[in-house]
Amino acid sequence: MAELRIEKLSCGYGGADIVKNVSLTVKGGETVAIAGPNGCGKTTLLRAVCGLIPTTVGGVFIDGSAAADIPPKERAKKIAMLSQTGAGGDYFGYTVMNTVLMGRYSRQKGSVFSETSREDIAAAERCIAEVGLGGLEDRSITELSGGQLQRVFLARAFAQEPEILLLDEPANHLDIKSQSELSGILKRFTDSGGAVLGVFHDISFAAAVSDRILLMKDGEAVSCGRTEDIVGSKELSEVFDTDVSAYMKKILKIWE
Repeated sequence: MAELRIEKLSCGYGGADIVKNVSLTVKGGETVAIAGPNGCGKTTLLRAVCGLIPTTVGGVFIDGSAAADIPPKERAKKIAMLSQTGAGGDYFGYTVMNTVLMGRYSRQKGSVFSETSREDIAAAERCIAEVGLGGLEDRSITELSGGQLQRVFLARAFAQEPEILLLDEPANHLDIKSQSELSGILKRFTDSGGAVLGVFHDISFAAAVSDRILLMKDGEAVSCGRTEDIVGSKELSEVFDTDVSAYMKKILKIWE
């Protein structure tokens, strides 16, 4: 099974560390959520894990090998990331199919489109169907809603056939039904042996989809444990500087 190990990692921008000395192991078959207040370093940590920014101290290991030593194209076969905004060029009017096919690059011998095979097309079609966009393969992504775009980017990540999936606010723009469907998609991925590490703004959604939660504050790991232990912990309220449990129970009263 897949294994992602983050070891005493520090990283940031402009010579200043935003994330400081964070360690975490995520194994195949589980989803680990990263939660904490805005600006605490959650997305920065994901970007370092994915290799988008360098680490100043510590390292990232994928299946026991240092991620920095794995060639980018080979690393893309192991790990994929869904960011909050996609990537450059996503809004130039590509179709859903062509956007998802970008995720097949690491599986191809040449460039993204020059050697697209029947296998690539079939894989893209499966991923598009998996995220509930079947029938929209030829639609320009400029015509899609924010929630549909998020699904396209998720399908593109799945098209890489990764063992490890990094998610940065995956429920962004998704309605309630779509959030429920996303929960099922992630469960099927982990049931097949995949590992998920995700940043979640909505603590309720994080609790619903995760096996463990890593709490962060001021760039540091405050606590990490089973979801059922974290949601009722004093550390959760300390991290968010509010009584999270009381607030959630107050909201839920409207449904009683």
